[in-house]
Amino acid sequence: MLLGQTDYLVIGGGIIGLSIARELNRRVPSAKIIVLEKETQVAGHASGRNSGVLHAGFYYTADSLKAKFTRDGNLEMQAYCREHQLPLNPSRKVVVARNEREWATLQNLLERGKANGVRVSLIDENELRSIDPNVKTFRHALLSPDTATVNPTLVTQTLKNELRAKGVKFLFEEAYRSRIEGNKIITSLNNVIEARKIYNAAGLYADQIARDFGFSHHYTIIPFKGIYLKYKGINPPVSLNVYPVPNLKNPFLGVHFTLTVDGEVKIGPTSIPAFWRENYQGFDRFNLLEVGRILGWEARLFLENAFGFRDLAREEVKKYRRSYFVALASSMVHQLDSDGFTEWGKPGIRAQLLDKRNHELVMDFVVEGDVRSVHVLNAVSPAFTGAFPFARYVVENSWLTKTSS
Repeated sequence: MLLGQTDYLVIGGGIIGLSIARELNRRVPSAKIIVLEKETQVAGHASGRNSGVLHAGFYYTADSLKAKFTRDGNLEMQAYCREHQLPLNPSRKVVVARNEREWATLQNLLERGKANGVRVSLIDENELRSIDPNVKTFRHALLSPDTATVNPTLVTQTLKNELRAKGVKFLFEEAYRSRIEGNKIITSLNNVIEARKIYNAAGLYADQIARDFGFSHHYTIIPFKGIYLKYKGINPPVSLNVYPVPNLKNPFLGVHFTLTVDGEVKIGPTSIPAFWRENYQGFDRFNLLEVGRILGWEARLFLENAFGFRDLAREEVKKYRRSYFVALASSMVHQLDSDGFTEWGKPGIRAQLLDKRNHELVMDFVVEGDVRSVHVLNAVSPAFTGAFPFARYVVENSWLTKTSS
């Protein structure tokens, strides 16, 4: 069936696809826009399973896209939540150190934050005690007053409703199947859509779709499973977000305390290598072809210990043990009711891009495309925070053949 022609087709109804559709609508209100989403609702994957933390932007080097998008996106997303009266918890964050080596990295984070134009400061142990007496650190902690938490589901639902009211068409339970020719594609329901321009924001499958259009030659997605453990005890162990000093060589921030928008405390996430792209629980959405390809890559990375993958995999598998998981978080506080962590959260999958040329994880946003199609290959964390300015960047620069840093 031919659904007809449209000006813009956005593949993927997560936060990035919705933000791109929003930006297109803002620039060309009269344009016909279709959002193609294979699930029953928006944000069925990473966006709806997000921690809800709006990061401030001090982790990243000043020359990275992440630094700019996170800094600006934090303020824009907070403003969006206030404008639409969505829940917003200005919970703040501290990054704590355990030893001399981590304390030196803390200084590095402070310098990065200042270079990025982000409000950050070092506070000593007495100042930290006045903020939260249960949090501990070595000498100093890094305070981020602009870190906040939101409800990702409510944000994405509000965006969908806003776009629908402005004439954007949503096709749910209908997936991209393949490209026929030019900018004409066929869906899983055998519908044909032809668009003047296509924006591929398909997350876990963005690299595969991009290859149909002649892009993503050097990249593949390696999925990592993230799970949080919720605190259900009487007295919450912390009153703000508490993070360890991260390993700046990989994109994962380590097990930390998150204070959700409704005041719930959880620890996590894991970063466990997954065996197929939607490997959430058990054999849910099992895909044998994906297993072969992904395990093949993970085996090579394990043998080479590329970017420390072997060490990472061994460490992450241990986190399936609740006692070990909780023990990692306990190093950041003076006292912790371990028995209060009783409920595992909904698993999420991080679509992490691997550069096949050097076997390294790509640490920044990557977009490839031309005047007819644009492919978001690596909407790396914190993509939820930076979604609005990133969408502007994608739309403004969509004629580029390749953009990354």
